[in-house]
Formats: sequence, C-alpha cells, structure tokens
Amino acid sequence: MSTRGDYASRALLSLAMHPEHEGPTSVRDIAERTGLPQPYLEQILLALKGAGLVRSKRGVGGGYVLARDPGEITLGQVVSAVDGPIVVGDFGEPHKDGACEHEGQCVLLGIWADVGEEMRRQLDSYTLADIATRAKRNAAADTAG
Repeated sequence: MSTRGDYASRALLSLAMHPEHEGPTSVRDIAERTGLPQPYLEQILLALKGAGLVRSKRGVGGGYVLARDPGEITLGQVVSAVDGPIVVGDFGEPHKDGACEHEGQCVLLGIWADVGEEMRRQLDSYTLADIATRAKRNAAADTAG
C-alpha cells in the first residue's frame, strides 16, 4: 500500500463519514479532519475526480463530494485510482519475455500474481460505507470508554 493509496482512502472515508453536511466539503476541511497535508491532498483528489470517485464544485461553498454512494465505492477502486493496478511488485508474467529463463522464477511469478489477486479481492471486499460504519463505532466506543 502506498502513501497515496492510504491518503486517498482517508480522504474518501472522511467524505463518507460526513454525509450530513449539505454540499461539497472543502479541501481544507478534509485536510483538517484527516491530518493530511493540503497540497498533496489536492493532487490526490484530482486523481480521484479523474477516476469518477468524487465530483468537485468551484467557488464559494465549493469542494468535493462523493460521486457515488459510499456502499458502491470499494477500497480497491480507491487504491487503483491513485496507484494504478494493484499488483505485488513489477516482476512480469510467467512465460513472457524470457521471464522463466532462471531457476524457480516461473513458480515465484505465479505466486506473486496469486498474492496480488488476493490483495485485490480483499480491498474490493471493503466499501466506504462499511469502513465509515466501523470508524463511527470505534469513535463512539472511544468516547464512551
């Protein structure tokens, strides 16, 4: 997981956790709620906008909103939007471009591909709605305890 993937996930989780706000949330407000650096967050939000995960509004009262329901946005989509395809390493594929010329290489390439697939499956099993519910539950437990 890259820093970009983590920051993108945190930014969208913040938007998912505050649906009661009418209208867009400013980059400054997202940065304050998440503790993320605003200039870097702006770049990440632009990538998320390009992937169709958020929409933006300019001007007074402008900012960002989720482009879809939080239950329809998975962590896999968020990470892929800012990092590209989710893979474990950049080792190539078995049986392509001489990838199997060395001892054990094909077996390991197959394993890395399996691990990448499992990571994609895991990330796609979590939606922003699921994570927001869990985060709200944790926050309530922290204030109650």
